[in-house]
Amino acid sequence: MTKRSSNRDAFETRAIHAGQEPDPLTGAVVTPIYTASTFVQDGIGENKGFMYSRSGNPTRQVLEACLADLEGAVTAIACPTGLSAASTILELLESGAHVVAHHDVYGGIYRLLELVRSRSAGLDVSFVNFADPAEVEAAVRPDTAMLWFETPSNPLLEVVDIEFVVKQARRVGALTVCDNTFCSPYCQRPLEMGVDIVMHSATKFLNGHSDLLAGVAAVSPNTDPKVAEKIRFLQNSTGAVMDPIACSTLLRSLKTLPLRMERHGSNAQAIAEFLEQNQDRFGISKLIYPGLASHPQHELAKRQMSSFGAMISMEVDGGQARADKIAQSLRLFAYAVSLGGVESLVQHPASMTHAILPPERRQKLGVTDNLLRLSVGVEHVDDLIADLESVLSGIE
Repeated sequence: MTKRSSNRDAFETRAIHAGQEPDPLTGAVVTPIYTASTFVQDGIGENKGFMYSRSGNPTRQVLEACLADLEGAVTAIACPTGLSAASTILELLESGAHVVAHHDVYGGIYRLLELVRSRSAGLDVSFVNFADPAEVEAAVRPDTAMLWFETPSNPLLEVVDIEFVVKQARRVGALTVCDNTFCSPYCQRPLEMGVDIVMHSATKFLNGHSDLLAGVAAVSPNTDPKVAEKIRFLQNSTGAVMDPIACSTLLRSLKTLPLRMERHGSNAQAIAEFLEQNQDRFGISKLIYPGLASHPQHELAKRQMSSFGAMISMEVDGGQARADKIAQSLRLFAYAVSLGGVESLVQHPASMTHAILPPERRQKLGVTDNLLRLSVGVEHVDDLIADLESVLSGIE
């Protein structure tokens, strides 16, 4: 449960009410879905705040106000996907800009940086281990424009010292971007630790029901106001806007975000402890979860996360063949890409989310052929543990 400040409603309350008032026309307690593409003008330069739905939509406006409140942002933009949010953020950079990026990022972000923007915008991207402060410090140059990282990272769950990264960026005047997808603002709020921009694939925990594609970019109130203005301008210019029906769906999902994240976290902690206790018996050669004392950045995770999240990664004995058999045999963990839904998922990063990485890069990072990633859902934890027990103990 999140703490309540003396002059502000608790997170759980804001998830339901932030940015939202009863509809003034009907009194409806749920924000209406405005599907209009255009709005009647009252005269030259006069309107009710809306002109064309790409530039502003009443339903999207309410969603963005709620998202900004939950992240502690001055503004939030709702995009059609997480990658479209990332693309909009990268439009802040001039052609040829130097970016320092975490080496363990979602495969789609790697593809965008290394295979798209390096070509189309000439971005000079240095991939380094953000969990190693010395590597970050060495990589930041006087001309570095942006530092981009995930914490915990995907799929190796490396935890990055957020305040250290912010310090390195500020010494050269670079922007910091933190992908907060794995945590949601319920578990971690990077803007409060000095980060300039937070992004999410809202498809994941923010929505939480595996029925929506969405992305979010939220800007800190402590960042130069021109950044927020420019990112809003870029969203309108590139058309990276979320449709009103999807906005309404995500707004509804946010109301249960605290409840879901609390169960996600408690389930994952219990499962990680169970797997660790039976690691040898289950043939698990490596188990990764920030909530375990065995995680190399466990103490850091405790300082900057209020919950350790729902993601668990593990390497299993028996190579890719056993990993594939385990993933296919689980009953409650669906063998599917993505994460963050109420249902539990298992996936094989090397052939799914990170297949775009060259094999030698995957091996160097540790995205091995026998690595599995669990997204722990909100089912009863005893059922999930029984599913894992049955499969892991029965497949050699």
